[in-house]
Amino acid sequence: MSAAGLSPGQARRRFVGLTALRWLPLGISVPVTVLLASARGLSPADIGVVLAVYSTVTLLLELPTGGLADAIGHRPVLVLSGLLTTAGLLTMAVAEGMAVFGLAWGLLGAGRALDSGPLEAWYVDAVHAGDPAADVTPGLSRAAAADGLGLALGAVLGGLIPLLAESSGGAALALPLLLAAALTGASVLAVALLVVPLRPPSESGVAALAAGVREVPRVIRDTGRLLHRDRLLRLLLLISFATGVALTSLELLGPLHVADLVGSPAGGAAVFGVVMAVSFGAAGTGSLLAPAARRSAGGSVARASAVSSVVAALTVAAVALSAEVALVAAAFVLFYLFNAVGWPLRQQLLHERTTSSQRSTTVSAKSLALMLGGLLGNLLLPRLAEAAGTPAGLLAGAAAMLLVAVLSVGLRPGTPGASRVAALHG
Repeated sequence: MSAAGLSPGQARRRFVGLTALRWLPLGISVPVTVLLASARGLSPADIGVVLAVYSTVTLLLELPTGGLADAIGHRPVLVLSGLLTTAGLLTMAVAEGMAVFGLAWGLLGAGRALDSGPLEAWYVDAVHAGDPAADVTPGLSRAAAADGLGLALGAVLGGLIPLLAESSGGAALALPLLLAAALTGASVLAVALLVVPLRPPSESGVAALAAGVREVPRVIRDTGRLLHRDRLLRLLLLISFATGVALTSLELLGPLHVADLVGSPAGGAAVFGVVMAVSFGAAGTGSLLAPAARRSAGGSVARASAVSSVVAALTVAAVALSAEVALVAAAFVLFYLFNAVGWPLRQQLLHERTTSSQRSTTVSAKSLALMLGGLLGNLLLPRLAEAAGTPAGLLAGAAAMLLVAVLSVGLRPGTPGASRVAALHG
């Protein structure tokens, strides 16, 4: 039994279930957020700017909030994340201009920064409390599958609701956001019940929060030192950055491209919702295939990550060069399948290189790199698409995935867990 009174199996089931519930509302919002902003008068460049607000807020808060989770515990940070996300979704549902859309995305960015590491760190710490040598890859793979399935179900709902609604335009596209906000509120309650503390707090209330905030700079400083001396962790951050650029090319330009091919925003939302639903399901499948991919690569995470990233790059190029909805849809699905194969393997490497006291902050650093890549993509890719056409923006995403493949070749640790063991005894 772990320090929290949970067996590894119980911790895994809670982690997987909460992950699905966390990503279901996001899946609902995915088909409509870009199209809603477009329907209310924002240009692709305008949309890129408001999405950059999301990336900027996340970037600024990522390490402080990760340090806060390491300092005061996982549950309070996750609850605050859910509350901010709910507020952001409700604000977006009524937004009309760039300023209000920027506020909505800022709230979502703050919620994302708070959410990026604590739940995963709680799961790993809960399992390691019972067995410090336990392999958490199967749990991470199942959670990634739950992530994909939650996003898939949400994308179907988010895409079909505007098509079935009697209203039209922005009003119909806002309905999925209201449902997403309600479900995010439900996830807050689930977190409060299921994420039990791993350690009894030495203080409570405002005193514990104040003490935790004072600890944040130290945790960030120690994590920065760890990243500075660990080559593999630095490579993982660069891979996350490049992945952020690639994902932005699809998630920002993809909905607009599909809507153009279909001929209407509501029809585009419905089609894109189905495409993303199948894609997210494929991502869940890809995550489950991660252990098998590692075995097929002779146990080499570097080889498995590199090969899957090359195939993912080719699929992004196919999206750019295809003018038929069916071909674009197939390429989307294949991208999410192969991109997901490498994620649990790289996360396992990350957890092997850090300790419990820095785990949330290290995961947040990796998420920060992803968001920084997304920020760059949000600012540059829409302008590239306006100047040279949508395919040019998408091909830039394909180039970013090829960079992921090149960087993956360097993911060859010496002794697994060497950094974590050294940190524990040094």
